[in-house]
Amino acid sequence: MYEQLAKEIIGGRRPGRQDDLRFLIEGDLPSLQRAADSVRKVLCGSHVNLCSIINGRAGRCRENCKFCAQSAHNHTGAQEYDLLDTETILAECRRNEKNGVHRFSIVTAGRTLKGEAFDRAAEAYRAMHRECPNIDLCASHGLLTYEQFLILRDAGVTTYHCNIETSRSFFPQICTTHSFDDKIRTIQAAQAAGLHVCSGGILGMGESWQDRLDMALTLSELGINSIPLNMLMPIAGTPLEGLPLLEEDEILRIVAMFRLINPTAHIRLAAGRSLMRESGKEAFFSGANATITGDMLTTSGNNTAQDREMLRSSGFDISPER
Repeated sequence: MYEQLAKEIIGGRRPGRQDDLRFLIEGDLPSLQRAADSVRKVLCGSHVNLCSIINGRAGRCRENCKFCAQSAHNHTGAQEYDLLDTETILAECRRNEKNGVHRFSIVTAGRTLKGEAFDRAAEAYRAMHRECPNIDLCASHGLLTYEQFLILRDAGVTTYHCNIETSRSFFPQICTTHSFDDKIRTIQAAQAAGLHVCSGGILGMGESWQDRLDMALTLSELGINSIPLNMLMPIAGTPLEGLPLLEEDEILRIVAMFRLINPTAHIRLAAGRSLMRESGKEAFFSGANATITGDMLTTSGNNTAQDREMLRSSGFDISPER
């Protein structure tokens, strides 16, 4: 059944809400992994996309996301600072470009970015676009407007990041200061402005397997190009601090599920790779073809040089994409 499914997806079938998809939750994991890997090989090839981020503005966020160390509603002792200056951001972009990273993003805490802070961020993107021609630029600044997306696009940004975080039905259990529909409107505005969108979320926040499947289907329906999959690393001082860590088999099933539902997207490993052996090596043979490398926002990431060596030795291509 799995081999036939892979052939059908490669041939153009896209599993949707009209299908009985329980096998993604209940089916044999090794068979599911092989099917996802087959789809990845044919539709995406062997290239792995590497991206990195800089925490451009930290802390004091008024949103009440239960997972977040930077929310003012939580008490984590996380660092707090205003928007970094352009030279600091540009230096980090240059370093990542030199290290062979394909995409670089400024991420800022807060519901949105506006006024002088937004203008300063746009100037940083213009500088990076001018000085770092071999790296793509991504932005992550919350709930922006269509007009702001046009400014970012003209500044050299090609991708906007806005996680939906989880399923529509589970979202109110995670955040109440903004809505799932706020996220969808932001994503659609970015797409209307001509930007690609990177959107995924966090797994392991107490959601069900049906929530995970619903999330994967929503991203497919939105036509998302890049899907970061973060595995919850519970942070002391947040409401989710006591949740158990996901097991590796659970993570591998998640990766395979998202690949089969989103067969041509970048399925991007993000936080939680430390929960798997060899920094998640097996996940790259279960449908993943992208990863965040370097430091995460508030949890330690994987060293870029180690990632490059692991991927090369596994037979993946990490050469420049252009």
